[in-house]
Formats: sequence, C-alpha cells, structure tokens
Amino acid sequence: MPNLNKQFGEIDQVEGRNPVIEALRGRRKVLEIYIASGLERSEQIDEIIRLAGLANVAVKEAPRTRIDSMARTSAPQGVIAFVSLFEFDGITDLLFRLENVDLPLVLALDNIQDPQNFGALLRVADAAGADAVVIPGRRSASVTATVASASAGAVEHVRVARVASLPAALERFKSAGLWVVGAHSGSGVPYYEFDMKTPLVLVLGSEGKGLGRLVRERCDELVSLPMRGRVSSLNVATAGAVLLYEAIRQRTK
Repeated sequence: MPNLNKQFGEIDQVEGRNPVIEALRGRRKVLEIYIASGLERSEQIDEIIRLAGLANVAVKEAPRTRIDSMARTSAPQGVIAFVSLFEFDGITDLLFRLENVDLPLVLALDNIQDPQNFGALLRVADAAGADAVVIPGRRSASVTATVASASAGAVEHVRVARVASLPAALERFKSAGLWVVGAHSGSGVPYYEFDMKTPLVLVLGSEGKGLGRLVRERCDELVSLPMRGRVSSLNVATAGAVLLYEAIRQRTK
C-alpha cells in the first residue's frame, strides 16, 4: 500500500471503475490512483485518466497482483483510488440545508448493517433525488470501499448525516416540520394510500428486526408494502426503492 498516511493522515480507498470515476466527480479529495499494468483500455479507463488529469491526480501502474492485494473488495476491476475520508453531515447542518428545499425527501436507516444493502440504498437515494440519508453512529454500516462499490459510486454524491441517536434526530425533523413515516411489515396503511406530497422522512429498518421500538414510536405514520406472494418481506433496498419512487410518482403528478 502506498505510504500516503504520513502526508494526508488517515485515508480511505475506492475500488472499481465506476466508483473511481464518481469519486473523481464527487466531493472527496482523490490522492492517488493505481491501475493494473496491461489493463485493456476502455471508455471507463480513459475517463478515469482524463478526470485525474483535470484534478492533477497521479495515475500509476502496478502489477495486477499488487492491485488485488491492496483491494478490500473482491472485484476491484484493476483500479484503486486512495481518497480522503468520507465527510458526514451533522443533523444541525442537514436541517439548515433543508430549509432551502421546497419539499424535502430524506431516507433514514435504522440498524442497516449489511454493506451491500447500505450501498444499494445509497444508489437508490441518489437515483430518486433524495436530499439526504441519515444513519446512526452505532449499529450501522459506514462508508467503506465495499459500500462505495455496492452504490456504483453514488455515495460520492449523496449527503449522508451520521447522528448519535436516530430517535432524537427524528424528533428534530418533526420539529422542523417534516413528517416521519416508517416502513413496517404487517401493519400500517398501504404505502400507495399515504400522501407523500409533504416534507418527508422515510424510515427503513433492518431486514431481520425491522424498526426499533424507539424509532417506531417516533414515527408519525407507519406504512406497509402489501405482499401478494408466498414470501413475507422484501429486501430492504428493494423496499426503499419502492417507497422513494412512490414519493417521486406522487410529487410529479
């Protein structure tokens, strides 16, 4: 691993072609990029080199074996970027920014610990134009190379707020005039019957436990996704996509 810590302090890494492209387009500082020697040129590789040149970021070649040994994911695609640590928003900063948003849409995640699910939810949040994602500081996946890859680089463009207490953060959203709606399997009104044309925080719980009691008690309303088949629930990222796009559908009528 290149010795960048002495110069920049604690650093992180992003792996894979699309995630590295989005890191170069995003808010984080990209420090250095390694590309596997002999890697076949493609539009993605050319774009990495172009964006790196614009940002004055060094692009170095390294043997594929070294790339793989440095990787934290199973499929770095021959490309690794070393980057500054991800900067989380605080709840106060987030609420200040939302004051200038006409119809805020926020996704809050309770106890989502699987990095693949977290990354997929970040990708959906970006695609749906959500204004922010909120996670608790404990018992939650954080932003890692795996999450960046699972999000296809979308994490670089999503505002993520990390809070000490999710129930307390939900209370602050409510005080600021946002409606807090939790997804709860087996109870609650069908999601498509709930009016989402309002400043909104959508809250999702983990697949295993759902919403925690304190989080559930802070919700103004609970909605459900009716299940017509034999399985009893959806993957949390799929549920998040359904709810976010329902909000978009209602708001664009």
